[in-house]
Amino acid sequence: MLVAIDIGGTFTDLMALDEATGRFAQAKTLTTPSQLVQGVVDCLRKSGVDVGSVEELIHGSTTAINTLIERKGAKTALIVTRGTRDVYSIGRGNRPESYNLFFHRHRPLVPRHLTREVAERCLSSGEVLHPIDRESVEEACRLLSGEGVEAIAVCFLHSYVNPEHERIAGRIVREVMPRAYVSLSHEILREYREFERMSTTVVNAYIGPTVGGYVRSLKSGMADIGYRGELTIMQSNGGVITPEVATERPVAMMESGPVGGIIASARAAAASPGSMRWAR
Repeated sequence: MLVAIDIGGTFTDLMALDEATGRFAQAKTLTTPSQLVQGVVDCLRKSGVDVGSVEELIHGSTTAINTLIERKGAKTALIVTRGTRDVYSIGRGNRPESYNLFFHRHRPLVPRHLTREVAERCLSSGEVLHPIDRESVEEACRLLSGEGVEAIAVCFLHSYVNPEHERIAGRIVREVMPRAYVSLSHEILREYREFERMSTTVVNAYIGPTVGGYVRSLKSGMADIGYRGELTIMQSNGGVITPEVATERPVAMMESGPVGGIIASARAAAASPGSMRWAR
C-alpha cells in the first residue's frame, strides 16, 4: 500500500492506494501545530489504514517554508572568505519591481555582526591562493559561540570548484561548536555566483534545526506506531528524498507542500480525454 500525507497550516490530509486491490482510502484531521507528528498519526488511525501493510509513505510539509516566512528559524551565523563579508547583505544590484514605491530589499537572516571573515582564498580555477588559516576559523567559532549562535553557514569564494577549505572549516566548526547545525555551501548549492550560493546556504542553516528536528520526530513517531516501510519527503522539484537527506538539506523542502498538488494536477490533465485537444 502507498500512502501520501500532507501537513498544511489548518488540516493534515491523507490519501492511500492499495495497488493490489485498487482500493482508495482518505482522511482529513486538524493539524496539530505544537506536535505536527500527532496530526499524521491521527490521519492514519482515522483512515483505517493498516500501518503494517504500508510499503511507502510520501510526506509533503509546509514546515520549511513556514519557518522561513514566519522568521522562526535558528540564530544563524555566516563564515566567509576575508573580504566578502558584505556580499550577503548587498545581494544583487537589480531592482525586481522598478515602479513599486514600497519595494524593500531582502532582510538578511544573518546580521552583519554575526558574519565573520576567515583567512583563506581559492581562485576561480580552484587553485589555492591562500591556504586556510585554522586559527582564524577557531577564533570565529569562539566569538560566535559567545553570541549564542545555533546554526552556522560556511560559504567560501569559489568553493563550488574546490570545496576543500569549506570541508576543513566544517570540521573545525563541528569540533569547537558540537551543538551547532552546520551547512557548507558546496553541499547545498554547488554553483557559481556567490550571493545565490551564500543566501541559499544561509536559509538551509536557518531552518535546519527546526526542520531537522521535525523530520527526526516524524521518523521516530512513525516507528513508535509500528511503521516499518519506506519514508520519503517531497522536495521542491517534485522528487523525493530520504529523511536523512531532508535533515541535512531542508532547503530542498521549501515548496514540499504545494508541489504535490501541482504534479497531481498535471498528471490529471494529461490523463484527461480532452488534454490532447487543448495541447493542439
